Amino acid sequence: MTIEQLLEKVGRYMSEEQVAFLERAYLYAEKVHEGQYRKSGEPYIHHPVQVAEVLVELELEPATIAGAFLHDVVEDTDTTVDDLSESFGEEVAMLVDGVTKLKKIKYKSKAEQQAENHRKMVVAMARDIRVIMIKLADRLHNMRTLKHLPSEKQRRISKETLEIFAPLAHRLGISTIKWELEDIALRYLDPQQYYRIVNLMKQKRAQREQYIDKVINDIDASVKELNLEADISGRPKHIYSIYRKMTIQKKQFNEIYDLLAVRIIVNSIKDCYAILGVIHTRWKPMPGRFKDYIAMPKANMYQSLHTTVIGPKGEPLEVQIRSEAMHRVAEYGVAAHWAYKEGKTNNQKSIDNLDWFREILEWQNDTSNAQEFMESLKIDLFSDMVFVFTPKGDVIELPRGSVPIDFAYRIHTEIGNRTIGAKVNGKMVPLDHQLKTGDIVDMMTSKHSYGPSQDWLKLTQSSHAKNKIKQFFKKERREENVQKGRDIIEKELRAQDFNPKEILTEKNLQEAASRFSFGAEEDMFAAIGYNGVSGKQVVTRLTEKKRNENKDLDKKTVTEAIKDLPTPARTRRSSTGVRVKGVDNLLIRLSKCCNPVPGEEIRGFITKGRGVSIHRADCPNVADTPENQSRLIDVEWEPEQGKTKSYNVDIEVTGYDRRGLLNEVLNVVAESKTNINAVNGRSDNNKMAVIDMTISINNLSHLRKVVEKIKRLPDIYAVRRVFQ
Repeated sequence: MTIEQLLEKVGRYMSEEQVAFLERAYLYAEKVHEGQYRKSGEPYIHHPVQVAEVLVELELEPATIAGAFLHDVVEDTDTTVDDLSESFGEEVAMLVDGVTKLKKIKYKSKAEQQAENHRKMVVAMARDIRVIMIKLADRLHNMRTLKHLPSEKQRRISKETLEIFAPLAHRLGISTIKWELEDIALRYLDPQQYYRIVNLMKQKRAQREQYIDKVINDIDASVKELNLEADISGRPKHIYSIYRKMTIQKKQFNEIYDLLAVRIIVNSIKDCYAILGVIHTRWKPMPGRFKDYIAMPKANMYQSLHTTVIGPKGEPLEVQIRSEAMHRVAEYGVAAHWAYKEGKTNNQKSIDNLDWFREILEWQNDTSNAQEFMESLKIDLFSDMVFVFTPKGDVIELPRGSVPIDFAYRIHTEIGNRTIGAKVNGKMVPLDHQLKTGDIVDMMTSKHSYGPSQDWLKLTQSSHAKNKIKQFFKKERREENVQKGRDIIEKELRAQDFNPKEILTEKNLQEAASRFSFGAEEDMFAAIGYNGVSGKQVVTRLTEKKRNENKDLDKKTVTEAIKDLPTPARTRRSSTGVRVKGVDNLLIRLSKCCNPVPGEEIRGFITKGRGVSIHRADCPNVADTPENQSRLIDVEWEPEQGKTKSYNVDIEVTGYDRRGLLNEVLNVVAESKTNINAVNGRSDNNKMAVIDMTISINNLSHLRKVVEKIKRLPDIYAVRRVFQ
């Protein structure tokens, strides 16, 4: 569509003054984008025009359309947000700023930058829904022109579209955009299946159309007998939805019966139920296939009656019944409430029932980084949902897999904190019981409850509940969290071959706390303790200077570096049983991150001031990266002479929790003449037992014999080696 055609279409529902405003926005964008071209070779201005066209189809108001014309000028030209504010007003400037990527900030990785871009966009969306409307239109046109990009980029963008943008369109109820995004993404992610489904649909199209025409005529005759008005049409099935049923439900194409579907649009809610009676009178409904989304709307405001009946020729037929107002919301979702013709410039009240908008801003404050924020978003907003009831009949929406604790925190934070049990459909259930749609949940609480357990963080599915639990530990158990956080940091430092006393200096801790925006080092340790910030991230900051010092070591040759290494107090064979090839009398230590044992391939890693640390060859800490290349040296196990050395190895045994299982495992290990240094056992509600053991073994062959003997015991599921 050309700009002239677009402005003509806008003129059908806007005043001349508003059309002139949009034309001025277009001319501004055309001027600043002059000389820029897309990968297809066409002038760049063509893209903003097509983005605006998508939004004009939704009949959105002037500021949003102007934002579409200008959405890339801050990112791709010298224009600033202040320039836009001065020329087109703060409202348009705010919308453009919301969709502008953070290109000028340097990030450690592409993933971190992308996550930060998404967080910025989603938080802006929570403040004004029109931000995401512009972004969805932008992504839709980019997907339509994806063929001009390299195949690797096509797949990356398509994957991102399925993970972020299509679910956002779904949650906002904009199905016209959602379906197209999903279908195009599938074309690039799995072209073989995409074109196979297209061909299968073409082969039976004439047969399906003939069948649908007969069904429509039958329904029309029955509707006229009731003197009702109804618009009856066949509903096309989208390729991606067919693909999901074929892959997730393992169905063949001919087993997907809702390829045949009829949509009936009437004037009122009363007529919807009257038509439902007509359908169920004419054809027999299939059990369990009726859904009333009018009485219980979906979270994205979708309303409709769905039923599946045994239609003519005995084939299943899906029927959707809705009013015209419901149909508009079903197609355009929240955009239907922003339509210009409703005469509103701020329709936030229309979307207040989308509770998750308010939660977005709450997550923004509770999560420590952009990637964690986006993971929370994916879990709570983009996963499949279940709908459960309070004892009073209120409907609560939760991510699939949620447990009663998720429900409790969704009702109120204090109910969650005081939870001691739960009833589902009148029966007591454990707190890890997975809720299903239609369950009636009644929480049991006590004023004398000690509050949530750390284990609840593993049980809960919703980010809302996880954040509330973390807040509790943050406030209520500060001293405990400070000590726990300090222990986590010290353990992580040792795993990375650093001396905690050298790293945890007062100056270093203060600098790290400041970098993470904590007022004091204790605040930082407390945050680590309640999982508010990752211990590995903090260790990375704490060891930054040390690693920079070690870069000097990287510049030396291996021979030079070895000369600087410390040596044992006196010459003797290494207590580790390892030697550096061609060099004697070096300080050598076995790394705790992978606990190598004789028989395994090993590598030496030169550390600063601590000799050579020995790792398994496949240990990720000594991968062949450019940073590690100059610090890796050849090492070997010494031949066994005299008394054999012992090496500690951690193993984990899992099996069915029955009486005597632990004793049998311990006896088998003892019979193999293997010392047990530590043992710990636990079990869960699913009768799964886990036994953690630290044993002393001589070499890899010895370890394999012990593991094989344990695996021969009845009810043992698996035995695996555990690394720190």
